[in-house]
Parts: sequence; C-alpha cells; structure tokens
Amino acid sequence: MRTVLLTALAPLVWGSTYAVTAEYLPPDRPLLAATVRALPAGVALLVVGRRLPEGAWWWRTAVLGGLNIGVFFALLFIAAYRLPGGVAAVLGAVQPLIATGLAWPLLGERAGARRVAAGVAGVLGVALVVLRAGARLDTLGVLAGLAGAVCMAAGTVLSKRWGRPEGVGPLAMTGWQLTAGGLMLLPVALFVEGALPVLTGTNLLGYLYLAVVNTAVAYWFWLRGIERLPAGSVAFLALLSPLSAAVIGWAALGQALSPLQLLGVAVALGSTVAGQGRPARPAMQKGHEALLTEQDPAPLGRRSA
Repeated sequence: MRTVLLTALAPLVWGSTYAVTAEYLPPDRPLLAATVRALPAGVALLVVGRRLPEGAWWWRTAVLGGLNIGVFFALLFIAAYRLPGGVAAVLGAVQPLIATGLAWPLLGERAGARRVAAGVAGVLGVALVVLRAGARLDTLGVLAGLAGAVCMAAGTVLSKRWGRPEGVGPLAMTGWQLTAGGLMLLPVALFVEGALPVLTGTNLLGYLYLAVVNTAVAYWFWLRGIERLPAGSVAFLALLSPLSAAVIGWAALGQALSPLQLLGVAVALGSTVAGQGRPARPAMQKGHEALLTEQDPAPLGRRSA
C-alpha cells in the first residue's frame, strides 16, 4: 500500500500540467515546454546518480526515453495546446486499457474481466468529470492524445519487462530516460519552433515547476512504482491525473464541480482501486508451478532461494 500511495503521487502532480501550461507558459510552444520539462531535470539527475548506461542499456534507454518522455511529452503538449483539457484527459484515460492489453503478451499479466471493466469504467468516470458540452475537437489534437496514451502504456510495460541493471537505482534510471527524451526533443523543438522566445518571470517559474516537481520528482516515484507493482496496476493510477486536474481547477481557478462530476470522480476512483487487483497468471505458468510443487513440497519461493 505504501508503494501504491507513493506511485500515485506522480499522476496527482501531473494533473497540474494543464493548468500550468495554460496559466504560466508562453503560447504555441508545446515542443519547447516538453524539452524544458525533460532535459534539465535529466541532466541534474545524471549528475546526482553518477552512472551512465552500459551495453544493451544504451538502446533500451533510448527506447524507454522516447516512449516515456520524448515522444510522449511532445504528443502531450500538442494535445494540451490544441484540445480542451477535458478532451485531452479522456483520451489519456484509455492508457490503462492499452497497458492491460500489452501486459498479457509481454509480461504474462492476464487481465480478468474485472480489470477490463474497471478500465472502461475509468474512461467513463473521467469523461463525466472533465468533458463539457460543445467541446471543440481538433483532429491533430485527438490523434496526438491517443498516440500519447499508446506511448505511455508501452513505456510502462517495457519498463516492467526490462527492469533495471544490477546496482543501478531508480534515480539513475529516471535521469537516463529524461536525458534521452530531452535530447530527442531539443533539435525538433529548435527546428519546428525556432529560437527561444523572450521569457517572463512567470514563464520561468512555470518551467522550473515542470522540470523539478512535475518531472524529476514525479517520474522517480513513477518508475520506482513500475518496478514494484504489476504494470496494469500502475497504469490504472494514471487515472488520478485528470481527477487531480479537475480538483486543481476547482480549488485554484474557481471552477465549480457539479453532482455529475462528483459521480464521475467516484467512478474513476473506484476503477483505480479495482485495477489494483493481482493479475491472473497464464495457465501454462500456473500448471508449471503446480507440477514443481507436486515434485517438491517446499514452497517455490524457498526453492528459488
């Protein structure tokens, strides 16, 4: 439970991204926002961790850095700039369903009917909270939001599958991925958006918050949770991000919450809790363990020890 709660802090903090983007950052600079969010935090964590990848972990870091950071951040900010926050949040809420589907072939985490139902309920709950009548739909923004959900789900599952090298802590792994993703974003941002605009003190404050709290700290909690929890369970915690965004809008921006929105909060929270159940194991794996138990009555944990 302690690990679940600490991991949940990440999406709760990420819920502030939309408000900070709208209130503090310069307009029409999604790639700049993504780069500044990732690269400085990654370099700082590299300095603290004092470890670089070795061997196969160079290309694995590039893949994970692209899925979890580089490509995902770019798509996230494109969706945030081109769509109302509610629409972008609903598109991101499909991530648990995508992660659940990927976790079966890649990790052997077979999703039961309860987890699938919880994923559908999570999308519906988020929709009740954040969607508004007459919400404007932008084709590029919708595609970016869906692609971002796929990237984050794939990055979560692959992070679980590959784990981390022996002797390397989650802090160093976070630095590797943030730096890799930031380096991918930097040339694209300069090519597409040009030189840095004149930044105000408010802009700098927004970027500082995104880099330190929203990224370095939050991703350390997130990657630590991926290591210790089933990938499907971690993905369901991402539903807390749009709920956090709605609460921030209510508390900081004076946006009222209707009874229907409160119902949506309850549904989304319930689906998050339901998604934390232990995934079913493949029948082949369970049969293999049963055979070992018949041959040797000692518990499997003691046999492997």
